[in-house]
Amino acid sequence: MIGGSVAGLAVAVSLAAAPPAAQAAAKAPKLTALRCVPATLAACKRTPTLAVGDRLQVRGSRLVRGQQVSFKPKKGATKRGKLVKDRKLGLVVTVPAKTAPGSVSVTVASGSRKRSNALKIKVVAKPVKTPKPTTSTPTTPTPKPVAAPPSVPVVAPSPAPAPVIPIPAPRPAPALPTVFTGAGEWIWFLKDADGGNVDAIAARVKAAGMSTLFIKAADGKDADPQYTGPLVDAFHARGLRVCGWQVVYGGDPGAEAAAAVASKATGQDCFVVNAEDQYANRYAQARQYVDAVRAGLGNDYPVGFTSHAYVDAHASVPYSVFLGPGGAQANLPQVYWKEIGGSVDAVTTRTIATNRIYDVPMAPIGQGWNDPSPDELRRFRAIWAGQGVPGVSWWRAEITAQPTWNVLNEAAPAPVALPDPGWPSLKAGDSGDLVRRLQTLLVAAGATITADGQFGPATLNALRSYQAARALPANGQTDATTWQALIG
Repeated sequence: MIGGSVAGLAVAVSLAAAPPAAQAAAKAPKLTALRCVPATLAACKRTPTLAVGDRLQVRGSRLVRGQQVSFKPKKGATKRGKLVKDRKLGLVVTVPAKTAPGSVSVTVASGSRKRSNALKIKVVAKPVKTPKPTTSTPTTPTPKPVAAPPSVPVVAPSPAPAPVIPIPAPRPAPALPTVFTGAGEWIWFLKDADGGNVDAIAARVKAAGMSTLFIKAADGKDADPQYTGPLVDAFHARGLRVCGWQVVYGGDPGAEAAAAVASKATGQDCFVVNAEDQYANRYAQARQYVDAVRAGLGNDYPVGFTSHAYVDAHASVPYSVFLGPGGAQANLPQVYWKEIGGSVDAVTTRTIATNRIYDVPMAPIGQGWNDPSPDELRRFRAIWAGQGVPGVSWWRAEITAQPTWNVLNEAAPAPVALPDPGWPSLKAGDSGDLVRRLQTLLVAAGATITADGQFGPATLNALRSYQAARALPANGQTDATTWQALIG
């Protein structure tokens, strides 16, 4: 997950108990390859070329999660990150903030401080992008003027101006459903949260100013026996709202939807679906699940969606379905900055930039486990308050240490405004769910293209036509003005 990390569900469960395997390694780690994410970037075919904040796939032997990775430039200070586990990619590390541009040597140290061999990457100042494909536009020969009688002057008719479709004034942003406002806490295993004592749990979260508990209700098609009507009633009686959440995989979307619908009988206040990389490329299954859930819960029932914070790093997950028509009314991205490997500001900025195009209000989940610093916790609350979010929730009660609870018990900090995070810049040759969202918006505006997630010639022509008709620069690339006009 929401398992506590970008790396997946199992990570959070093992964080407290797993011994650092690297410490037991008798030999130094060995690096065999470093690869960009994604590895298909043209700029990375020879030497991996990345910017600060990009992820680097690390391959070799005697490598384990948590080992320290050093980035040593030719000039400048050495910066460090940690290996994290990604279900699909294996071990990855994020290029640390303030890594100096140029050739950088990468090494990995074991827990016993034995260091690996060094491999080279190139760090650049700006994000690496695939080259823009060249396109040729056929030219129409200029017709030769027809000769007129000498006594009749030839007057060229003035071309009729192309009609310009006005861009509608920005409409108010959709409001977050009331049940998702206010602070909240997530629970996976009820028995491990204050021993499952309802009074103790309620007292703890209310002391932190929280109003909502998110408790696991189902895993795939199987209901979780801990999630019952009497449990929901008990927390209601103590002044708390309760929302069930479900991990979905896409293997049997009909049965998963049935488990989601069944949770309504507990008297819960809302429902949240957690779909991550297991759902990659399962667009038809996502559509089946969403339609079945809405048929069972009703169109107005409050449903949230949670997944990885960075849409562009998990481009095959069908965000555009779960956050599309009939989908969730609240987007709960997993903004686990420490696990992702970046500052609170950097991770929040990229989260907003890649999620805002779905036009679903956000209520982020913060990192409460793995001992985030007090300043990071306060900064996270302040930044999202500055975004107008009326409350954040935290993953998760069973593995949150008391020092973290002490900070969460503090009064809310003053809101802090971030610079505008920007919008995804898409162009011909790109692919993924961001492109699919763009295509869906172009179809809604009248384009006759297929929303397949591939930015090909048809999408390029449709985008240029849309831009030209609205007197926007018809460059076939998305910018803030184009996105805002498309969203309406």
